Amino acid sequence: MTTAGDPVASYVPGSFRDRSARVIVDRGEVFRTLDQEAAAVWDEVRRSQFFSTLTRQGKLVETREATENEQRSLSLGPDVGRVLHHSRVPCITYPYEWSFGMLKDAALLQLEVLAEALREGFILKDATPYNVQFIGAKSVFIDIGSFVKLEPGEPWSAYQQFCELFLYPLLLQAHRGIDFQFILRSELEGISAEEVAKWFSWRDWWRRGVFSHVVLHAMLARATKSRSQSTLNELQNTGFPVSLIQHNVERMTRLIQKLSWEPSRSKWSDYDQTSEMVARDSDSKAQFVKATASARRWSLAWDLGCNLGRYALIAAEHAEQVLAMDFDHLCVETLYRQLKEQRVSNVIPLRMNVVNSSPALGWRGRERTRLEERGLPDLVLCLGLIHHMVIAANIPLAEVVEWMASLKATLVIEFPTKNDPMVLALLRNKRDQYQEYAQTNFEQLLSCHFDIQERLQLPSGERFIYRAIPLSEARSHDRCP
Repeated sequence: MTTAGDPVASYVPGSFRDRSARVIVDRGEVFRTLDQEAAAVWDEVRRSQFFSTLTRQGKLVETREATENEQRSLSLGPDVGRVLHHSRVPCITYPYEWSFGMLKDAALLQLEVLAEALREGFILKDATPYNVQFIGAKSVFIDIGSFVKLEPGEPWSAYQQFCELFLYPLLLQAHRGIDFQFILRSELEGISAEEVAKWFSWRDWWRRGVFSHVVLHAMLARATKSRSQSTLNELQNTGFPVSLIQHNVERMTRLIQKLSWEPSRSKWSDYDQTSEMVARDSDSKAQFVKATASARRWSLAWDLGCNLGRYALIAAEHAEQVLAMDFDHLCVETLYRQLKEQRVSNVIPLRMNVVNSSPALGWRGRERTRLEERGLPDLVLCLGLIHHMVIAANIPLAEVVEWMASLKATLVIEFPTKNDPMVLALLRNKRDQYQEYAQTNFEQLLSCHFDIQERLQLPSGERFIYRAIPLSEARSHDRCP
């Protein structure tokens, strides 16, 4: 039941955290509603030098005021002071899907935007990585509603949030080699100084940023737990000068710039070079992928198990956007650095385990949505992966094919037989309970949901690659038992 003033277009569920500047997606267009107070701030922000400069540089999402027709179509209530229109980000991603370099660049962008805003009397009221998105390998700040006027004597109230969601995950990765993605996926609000301090021994105190931003903060948090007076109010009452905020931002920027994560190798980071079989097949696979990708212009392509991104980059020549996903952090980080260096604007690398992909998270499971809910692909590459899904992860082959079919995309998929060296290696220390993992069965399952347009035996002899087009739902029912 709706009442007068209820919006026809619904708010994005996760935007409830800022009641003054909520987001609506309507017919593919992105709008932000501002209350009266936020609208007054917007009037000043849009006239500022930092706003126009950062927008021109592509560091702030392009934003304009919605037209009267656009506002009328949203049927908003009288409490809305202004409606903004944002350029749409091609793909929404989350920090627990990013590599170290992506989180680091997002943190530096957040600090740069804050530093520029401070020079003209504005500040960011929050400091969350969810306010940053990626267009290719370029980070973009998207939360225009986060800008507020800096009141005299006001401290940087979002500093703790910045530490918990940006700095501490980066410190853990850089100094301890602990992958932050699992932490941020389970703790959407970040990790506190008291908790992160448990990961560091006294021997780590000398490491860059640990003592000043972790150990001292944990001590302060313990000391102030029993106090009833607000520390924030105390700082405001003492007249916190803006120069101290600027100094803190500069110091934090230098700290994060110097953080690095440089593992020498991982199990998969040099797989293409060390595996003779893979090297032998790679050119044939590349030609097969190119033939498929060049057949048309794709809206969104997924490369599942992308490794170092060779095939994702081929698809990118013929796609508006490519998500290149791999579970191996070093592979994703290496690809991200390559994309930055080459300034590729339509490939986003993600650390993603396809058998345990990002679930619906947050309040009522609606704040952070599943990968499939953020946009379905029309082209899927699944090369060198299916045997890991079935044998290593114990996913039934039929379910793997059904999931692929649910995406309703053109599929390029590689199938290694049981005589393939990698499959034999996966089976070496396991009881072979995978009778269904056979090429004839795979092709039968695939034919239930797809028209197999082409099959190619790769030079190694034990791998086959397929191009398959999804059937209509009616035809699928006819073919599947």
